[in-house]
Amino acid sequence: MIEILHQLADLCIDALPIVILVFLFYLFLNALFFRPLMRAMAEREKRIDGAKAEAAAAQAAAKDEMARYNEELKKARAEIYAEQEASRQAALDERAKLLRALRTRNQETIHAAKERIAAEYAAAQAEIEKQSPALADQITRIILQRSGPATGGAQ
Repeated sequence: MIEILHQLADLCIDALPIVILVFLFYLFLNALFFRPLMRAMAEREKRIDGAKAEAAAAQAAAKDEMARYNEELKKARAEIYAEQEASRQAALDERAKLLRALRTRNQETIHAAKERIAAEYAAAQAEIEKQSPALADQITRIILQRSGPATGGAQ
């Protein structure tokens, strides 16, 4: 068993320079490789987080700008619709005004035509009444002339 302990001690003594060498290699890699790598990764993570924050801020600003744009667009559309409605109402008012004027003019024309027809009717009626005794005399004469020889020939 002592021999095993001697062999184990020799092994530890032989392994000690390797352990020291590995430890020194660890310190060397840690100082020259892992720390700068970790600093670079931390810096990268910090920049990524900053870029994400900037992107979120830009997205929020774009969202606000889009909301303002949509609101302005809505207002502009409302103004256009109001102008169109005003134009449509003005056209309807003008149309109604023209229709009233046409109706008034047509009623005046109809009234004038009725008065003219009534005047012509009254003139024709007066002419007929004036000529009716003369026409009655003519009709009577014609009837008597036709019936006179026919009644005289029968006797």
